Amino acid sequence: MRVYLLLIGSVCCWGATWISGRVLAQDMGPFSAAFLRFLAASVFLFFWSCRTFGHAPKLTRKQLPGLILLGVSGVFSYNFFFFSGLKTVAAGRAALIIACIPVVICLASAVLFRERLTAKKIIGTLLSLTGVSIVLAHGNPFNLLAEPISSGDVMILGCVASWVVYSMAGSRVMRSVDPLLAVTWSCIIGDVLLFPFALSHGLLGDIRAAGAIDWGNLLFLGVVATGLAFTWYYQGIKAIGPARAGIFINLVPVFAVMLGFLILGEPVYISLLVGGALTLSGVWLTNR
Repeated sequence: MRVYLLLIGSVCCWGATWISGRVLAQDMGPFSAAFLRFLAASVFLFFWSCRTFGHAPKLTRKQLPGLILLGVSGVFSYNFFFFSGLKTVAAGRAALIIACIPVVICLASAVLFRERLTAKKIIGTLLSLTGVSIVLAHGNPFNLLAEPISSGDVMILGCVASWVVYSMAGSRVMRSVDPLLAVTWSCIIGDVLLFPFALSHGLLGDIRAAGAIDWGNLLFLGVVATGLAFTWYYQGIKAIGPARAGIFINLVPVFAVMLGFLILGEPVYISLLVGGALTLSGVWLTNR
């Protein structure tokens, strides 16, 4: 029972990142928000790694290229798109667009690594992509042919692309690097890469202007949603395996929509519910 509570806690935190990020994006530039978030996460993960392994996390020259790719894709580009998109896109809507990531990974694996596409995966892919198109087009997918999607939606789709690269690269990197070390180093490397961009895009001004709510959101995003939630999820994987633990990821957009409604007062349209249901059904079928 404790394991399932930890897993539910981790995905609830990840769902809440969309609400926290939405609030923070209104007050701070995307590079500043991303840098400060992962500064907190890097410090937390560094000390957690020291406690877990009994020494500072080590890095070899051979591991560096793969970890740089993880830092660029999963930390640098993902979080730039994340905070840029959330300036204009509702948290629940953004989370439902992101929900198609497992399906996109499935398609990319079939194309790049020639993994077999079964009938269930094909149907699940079509369901999920249809659901995302309904969310993007506010109910009518054919609107996408007549009107371009918003710049905020494009940014959230950039999150999808970044996380697909991060996931596929990570599956190779973590064959030789412990997952905790991989996440720790990718956060540190990504944050180092973010620093000059944050500095040139108003980091010092953003720090001076940040209020108590902004710092609270940064600590939540860095320590709780990145550090603690990863710890809980990692413990869940150890206890029940990655396949069963991975099913809980489908709850992330559910929590995001629910919390967006309760905390931010974001409206829940029929198109959002229908599109979200199709997207999650497709993800479930693809990963059954």
